[in-house]
Amino acid sequence: MAVPALFQPLTLRSLELQHRGWVSPMCQYSCEPDGAPGVPNDWHLMHLGSFAAGGAALILTEAAAVNAEGRISPRDAGLYNDEQAAAWERIVRFVHRHGTAGTKIGAQLAHAGRKASTYWPFSGRSGSVPASDGGWETVGPGTQAFDGYASPAAMTEDDIHRVIADFAAAAARAVDIGFDSIELHGAHGYLLHQFQSPLINDRTDAWGGGADGRNRLTLAVIDAVRNVIPDSMPLLLRISATDWAEGGIGIEDSVRLAAQAAEHGVDLVDVSSGGAVAHQRIQPGPGYQTEFAARIRRETGVPTGTVGLLTSPGQAEHVVATGQADGVFIARAALRDPHWWLRAAFELGHDLRWAPQYERAVPRRAF
Repeated sequence: MAVPALFQPLTLRSLELQHRGWVSPMCQYSCEPDGAPGVPNDWHLMHLGSFAAGGAALILTEAAAVNAEGRISPRDAGLYNDEQAAAWERIVRFVHRHGTAGTKIGAQLAHAGRKASTYWPFSGRSGSVPASDGGWETVGPGTQAFDGYASPAAMTEDDIHRVIADFAAAAARAVDIGFDSIELHGAHGYLLHQFQSPLINDRTDAWGGGADGRNRLTLAVIDAVRNVIPDSMPLLLRISATDWAEGGIGIEDSVRLAAQAAEHGVDLVDVSSGGAVAHQRIQPGPGYQTEFAARIRRETGVPTGTVGLLTSPGQAEHVVATGQADGVFIARAALRDPHWWLRAAFELGHDLRWAPQYERAVPRRAF
């Protein structure tokens, strides 16, 4: 029997992934509120470890902030000090030891920009966290606030270069820890996306203006990170293919960015959408973002991953088999079923023999 497209291997630089079913970054907002900020804990070990045991080939961590001011909320993870690095290293070792598909794990590095210092979703509150409650002043391309949030401080040239250096420092820590890959978060209205979007970036210096100026920060971060990680390590970039708002980023802009990113050393573009502005008008539906990944892949030749309302193994198989994307990132479906990939193998008739503990999961031809 032919191996389903979803379960065919993929190599990015020297990283060999056993199949095309991956875990999308999912913020957990679960770092201890009274402990050292940004340190992942047992919750994160369980959360990510369950996907490794469930057969995922690649797991991306939740957004790990590259500095304290880059956290989305006070309960978000970071990768900017030794205590955080030690906690992440424990998780990486667990995933490598117990992954049933030779699971690899990548660190998603991020800075929330003007969407930082917000209350976590299950706090019972919304909006920006004031300094009296553990919040901090945010930064962005300018002083324009996201609806309902505090206005950020406009970043100076020095601020921009510090953030670039922080991304590089976090990437170096990720390499030392043993992460297999790195993804840069350039989507969902966070800092890199804020600079990319004409709805937010109204700068008139070299970091704004036309598309090349607005993409400059993303490309500078790619260069800085590529400079400190091994040539053998793949670098991923998550983008929002469209802002879903008039005057914002469209697919043509994202094709251009993807091509530029590949020239600077990105190996796969993780294609999502939206998040820049509150007045976006998203048109969701099953696989509603796959067409963006397909177009970027077709017009640039850059490998892509897709995400968004992809819940069934049949959907994922169709996406990969028809060349719409090179891999499928699963998010909410994985929360509902952390063994999604084991089930997918069964449903697609793949003779799965990843771990002896799951021998009973192997389809039987006869009894």
